Amino acid sequence: MSERNVTVIPAREQFIIQGTSATKLHRIRVAAYARVSTDTEEQANSYEAQVDHYTRHIQNNPQWEYVNVYADQDRTGTSTKGREGFNSMVEDALNGKIDLILVKSVSRFARNTVDALETVRKLKERGIEVFFEKENIRTLDSKGEVLLTILSSLAQDESRNISENVTWGIRKRFADGKLIMPYASFLGYRKGKDGNPEIIPKEAETVRRIYKCFLDGQSLKGIASVLMEDGIPTPCGGEKWHANTVNSILKSEKYMGVALLQKTYTIDFLTKKQIANNGAVAQYYVENSHPAIISKEIYQLAQSEFKRRENRGGVSYGGRELSGKIICGECGGVYCK
Repeated sequence: MSERNVTVIPAREQFIIQGTSATKLHRIRVAAYARVSTDTEEQANSYEAQVDHYTRHIQNNPQWEYVNVYADQDRTGTSTKGREGFNSMVEDALNGKIDLILVKSVSRFARNTVDALETVRKLKERGIEVFFEKENIRTLDSKGEVLLTILSSLAQDESRNISENVTWGIRKRFADGKLIMPYASFLGYRKGKDGNPEIIPKEAETVRRIYKCFLDGQSLKGIASVLMEDGIPTPCGGEKWHANTVNSILKSEKYMGVALLQKTYTIDFLTKKQIANNGAVAQYYVENSHPAIISKEIYQLAQSEFKRRENRGGVSYGGRELSGKIICGECGGVYCK
């Protein structure tokens, strides 16, 4: 047998940047990700500071090629849904536009352990590294995934604790009879100087008009059409009224100055999914919680009218003038075309 002859093929000279290797001929394409979860002034400053820091940090490194600083403002880290900056970054990375992603910490990347690991593994399969500065974790390092699993689990548990504390605070407010009203989408009220709801006179007139039209026999869609014809803004300030919007106003007990609190509750702090509260958690019925726009008698008449229409063939969503007014002499059904 001939003597074995081994020829060494020298490795190409490389440099190491933040744990990622590349040949001298290839500048590392670097991006960063920044996120804050609330829109407070303090967090807004943090958001701007993160973006500015990473932009300068990447551009000042001659061995790096600046790609982008992807960012999400006022977005929770418990899910990747709705985080446009994050999802755009991952998509660009998987399409071969990024070699290295810089992130301030694991909690900025994701508080959901499953989301964090799945994303990191997708990137790792393509040779894309994520570097978490605070924890000094590099995902292409052999120890990276173990450390990431531990830290992202801690971040998820922290998010759970925050969610539980927020939930406790909201339920404590409910137990004290304190009303939480979505003013931006609720017709007739605004937040007063004392923090309590106060009536907006012009919008209150619209609410009273809706109740009157309904009790006069008009259909939900018919009322919506009339409001649009008169150019009256919707609760959210839009132009197009829908029958369901009219329906929700007619069925809201808040217009008679009372409030049923905790109609829904969150069943999963990660997905933020809410379901109707059918007795799973306590509810609170608060009388005289805020100024009334309509009387209790008018509100009860409207609820009775709903039942009357349902018993005679269903609540009409039609837009004709005679909808709900003509009753069949044989079957008792209402005209609703």
